[in-house]
Amino acid sequence: MARATKTRSSSSRSSQSRNGRSSQGRNGSNDEAERYRRATEDALQQLDWAIGYLHGIRKTEISKALAQNRSYIRRKLMGEAEQPVPSQKTDET
Repeated sequence: MARATKTRSSSSRSSQSRNGRSSQGRNGSNDEAERYRRATEDALQQLDWAIGYLHGIRKTEISKALAQNRSYIRRKLMGEAEQPVPSQKTDET
């Protein structure tokens, strides 16, 4: 009888650990996706700065091309609304 009890408790332990791992895996994937999203937002902020800098030193063709790339990334890859940068709003571009 003691063996049956031991077997039952070990099988319930293994199913608990499997459930714990699978839910932990899902949370891990969400955490990883969030980290990538934050990294992308940081990169876009750096790109915004570069666009503004290039626009400020009158490299408007380059800043315009980068602004278009930024817009594509936000709309198509991130699924977010486009946010104009200062160089997109001026009459110089």
